[in-house]
Amino acid sequence: MVIEVANTFLADDKGDKRLLYEELGVGEYWIVDVQNVQVIACAVENGGSRKVTHSQVLPGLAISLLEEAFRRTREMNHSKVGAWLLSQFQQ
Repeated sequence: MVIEVANTFLADDKGDKRLLYEELGVGEYWIVDVQNVQVIACAVENGGSRKVTHSQVLPGLAISLLEEAFRRTREMNHSKVGAWLLSQFQQ
């Protein structure tokens, strides 16, 4: 699993790096798009990749939950976001 944090080079993360991860057979990669406050998750399989809404590497983890936590970091203390995220996992 690879996580890229893209603040200015989103096209590179979606392009050249995506191809590299496919070639290396990385199971899954996420691009954290800082500018648009979103997480793009892709599963790598059969020499290519496809966008996923739930992690294949961390079963049961919805990418939308990560995006919500990311949005909350813009509005509240990170420790509160961490506590909120932990509460979501306990449900």
